[in-house]
Amino acid sequence: MQEKNQPKTIRAWAMFDWANSAYNLVITTTVFPAYYVAITTNAANGNRVNFFGFSVINTALQDYALAAAYLVMVLLLPILSSIADYRGNKKVFMQFFTALGSLACCSLFLVNEQNIEWGIVAFAIAAIGYAGGFVFYNSYLPEIATLDMQDKVSAKGFTYGYIGSVLLQIICFVFILMPGTFGLTKGSASQLSFLLVGIWWIGFALIPFSVLPKGSPNAQSHHQNIIKGGFVELSNVWAKIQRMPLLKRFLPSFFFYSMGVQTIMLVATSFAAKELGMPTEALIKIILIIQVVAIAGATIMSRLSDKYGNVRVLIFVVLLWIGICIAAYFTTTATHFYIVAIFVGLVMGGIQSLSRSTYSKYLPQNIPDTASFFSFYDVTEKLAIVGGLFSFGFIEQLTGSMRNSTLVLGLFFVVGLLLLFSLFAAENKAKKNAEFSAR
Repeated sequence: MQEKNQPKTIRAWAMFDWANSAYNLVITTTVFPAYYVAITTNAANGNRVNFFGFSVINTALQDYALAAAYLVMVLLLPILSSIADYRGNKKVFMQFFTALGSLACCSLFLVNEQNIEWGIVAFAIAAIGYAGGFVFYNSYLPEIATLDMQDKVSAKGFTYGYIGSVLLQIICFVFILMPGTFGLTKGSASQLSFLLVGIWWIGFALIPFSVLPKGSPNAQSHHQNIIKGGFVELSNVWAKIQRMPLLKRFLPSFFFYSMGVQTIMLVATSFAAKELGMPTEALIKIILIIQVVAIAGATIMSRLSDKYGNVRVLIFVVLLWIGICIAAYFTTTATHFYIVAIFVGLVMGGIQSLSRSTYSKYLPQNIPDTASFFSFYDVTEKLAIVGGLFSFGFIEQLTGSMRNSTLVLGLFFVVGLLLLFSLFAAENKAKKNAEFSAR
């Protein structure tokens, strides 16, 4: 069993977030969405693109591509994580998806107006690589940190991710703002950014790959083939989850508020570019502000959870998200968007970090099958992304406005909030019963 709370291991684990968060910032949030909107908007077709014979609104197609990628992972991850636990080789899966995602990012370097279809496919493959690597990364949390340290370690991971992604974003920002200095055009500077993301991702991921344990197999002897063994492991974990009342209550609430959180993070740049007409340079500045504020947000929420408890803080944060959705609907100027962006940054890092550590705390500690357990967490999140992005894209396609889509996201937060109140009541009841039994 891996010795817990080792500084070297925790730092190496957090470096994986440093490595792959650059993808999340540059590819899904800032440069690629802005570049994609620019190369798919023209006088002849407006904002519609031809995708293998189908005419689709450009931003809606981007949403659909991400939703499809995450749907693929929803189907694969429970099986793959169970196989990883059965064989004890979750680091191998982590390495595979990292390589897949980074190579897809590098290939975006070649995307232009002439090969939009490939751009969307590579964009989706990169998302698969990111999602696949992250589930195995998350599963290390209860393996490397004790229960009392998991909030802090989870926050450290997100903090590393925000810092690393901001550093690369600044480098990309320099190329995009001053392309002529480097013999580039604005378009080729964006394309270079995609290549840098892929190199950054695989390069820094070598640090956790060299330090993290490979995992311990659950099977004492492998009499079954890995596919059958994976399904057996999956059914065993599912049976355990059914006996965890708090975990069963947390997952539905996490699903609904994640539909809002993840979708807002993925479409914020497209919203600003399309609804407010903000240029790429302004969008990058806004996202940098969000990332910097998010570093503080993750730390603040971790400290608040120590004082007030995870669920109580999550309720407060979801209330703030509801306010953000309403504010986004009425946002009409760049100044308004800057203000909303600051609040997004404050709660973005906090809710992601607390959600991960809350789930980890509800798990049995010192168990070997962490990847299988965390696959349910990640599948819930990916299903939320699929539902959120599809809803956002569908409402935009139906009404012609992304503003209407923000109100739908607000409704998802309301449902998540109500379920969190139910979880809070159940948690208090469980604590009282435990105190009564201890007397």
